[in-house]
Amino acid sequence: MFYSLLRPLLFSLSPEKAHHFSMHLLQKMTDTQVGNFFLQQLIGKKTTNPFQLWDITFPNRVGLAAGFDKNAQYLSALQQLGFGFVEIGTVTPLPQAGNPLPRLFRLPADKALINRMGFNNDGLLAVSKRLEKRPEKLIVGGNIGKNKATPNENATSDYLKCLLGLYDLVDYFVVNVSSPNTPDLRSLQEKEPLQKLLESLKNAIAKQRITKPLLLKIAPDLDFPALDDIVEVALACNIEGIIATNTTISRENLLTSAKNLQKIGAGGLSGKPLLESANTVLQYLHHQSDGKIPLVGVGGIFSPEDALQKLRAGASLIQIYTGFIYNGASFPNEIASFLKKNAY
Repeated sequence: MFYSLLRPLLFSLSPEKAHHFSMHLLQKMTDTQVGNFFLQQLIGKKTTNPFQLWDITFPNRVGLAAGFDKNAQYLSALQQLGFGFVEIGTVTPLPQAGNPLPRLFRLPADKALINRMGFNNDGLLAVSKRLEKRPEKLIVGGNIGKNKATPNENATSDYLKCLLGLYDLVDYFVVNVSSPNTPDLRSLQEKEPLQKLLESLKNAIAKQRITKPLLLKIAPDLDFPALDDIVEVALACNIEGIIATNTTISRENLLTSAKNLQKIGAGGLSGKPLLESANTVLQYLHHQSDGKIPLVGVGGIFSPEDALQKLRAGASLIQIYTGFIYNGASFPNEIASFLKKNAY
């Protein structure tokens, strides 16, 4: 009810301004007893439905996908909204501004977004300092990438810097080689460079006192032979999971006019139109790996039933992003409650 009244105001702002305004407000609310009381009334009782994976106990299976809280600025607010885990980033070694504005666009007719953010983030040092004060009992994943100026042949160095710099501050890691908004990044999904990258990261993890899970985030635009390569590499490198999927470069079957899409230009599409293709990738990975690789299902979740569909397709956990923006602050808790009632 409250969000239905607030959404027209937020959607009158540019997407980036609306994001920072709403999340800054929610974060400020968590600093006061009155604010926390209001959030509790808005969200209802947070759903606890523990799930064990990778020796981590998740409060529930509903996570926030990377890209929403790039700089670990809103963790207290997100915990209050009932997320079982939050993935920060993508973090790069050096700060970078990302692509020029505007770079985030709403497609209301399709319940979708197009973004070409370009790994804008405050950099490893600033994010690390914030994570030192992360909320207790919140599971946090670190999504890591390379700086735009770093050539692919030197990409491993950037990923290692982020891994080691965040190692004591997050609970698991995600290797992002699937964003369409950093030039040539997706070529790192190819079999040979991907295997070298993952082997280097796994070797670095093996030298730590405590091992932490390493996941790979892939694009929904890969064909089946490429997905076969992903499964082969994932099993060979013994990584702990795959996140399926990132945004798509496809513009098929959208209600938004071709004229408006051309005006928006390049970027990754997220939201409801991604559900079918993301689920196809998810199901294929589950089948080809004989269920041996834990999967995180993300893409197109706009209802609790969509989330349940991901789990039934083979996902162990799910993540939301665009559906959260369109459906409001109570959405993660609504999903968690629904899954608990349906024995997930």
